[in-house]
Amino acid sequence: MTDNLAYQEEPWEEKLNGQIFLMSPRPSVNHNRAAGNIYHIFRNYLKGKPCEAFGGGVDVFITEEDTVIPDAMIICSKDIIKPDGIHGTPDLIVEALSPSTAKNDRGYKKDLYERTGVKEYWIADPMMRSIEAYILSDGKYTLDGFYGIFPDFPGITEQERQESKKEIPVSLYDNFRIPLDEIFYNLF
Repeated sequence: MTDNLAYQEEPWEEKLNGQIFLMSPRPSVNHNRAAGNIYHIFRNYLKGKPCEAFGGGVDVFITEEDTVIPDAMIICSKDIIKPDGIHGTPDLIVEALSPSTAKNDRGYKKDLYERTGVKEYWIADPMMRSIEAYILSDGKYTLDGFYGIFPDFPGITEQERQESKKEIPVSLYDNFRIPLDEIFYNLF
């Protein structure tokens, strides 16, 4: 391995509890747009600040048995950033749901991120245009909020649509709030 890796030729895969999961099929356009929007919002806000944003495609070696590839993340400890990926615990991780990853994103990965000290974990659902935000408190995740735009989707009432929170705070910064219409901009 060289220190000047421009790209990695290996297929995308995650290792969860020692078991390899190939990252296929490739994410949908809506998945990529939502994850990309989140990354760009993080990146723009963090310019000139001590924390750094990363988008999908960066390996996170979070434990010896677990290597994940989040859709977006924020790292505040620069010493865990290495040429081949992140070696340690990100401060905030975002996973955008897709049918093939939803079970792990809501199950094993959520437990893994809680256990390893990820301060904030977002589960973004491009189809529902919603985000579940979990904040680590005393070593356990608590649901900080459920934020959603909710397009015309069966089972969501107009009242629920109107009462849902339309702006999500980033707990790492007191004044960092993101309108959901920016996160879910240009989705089908």
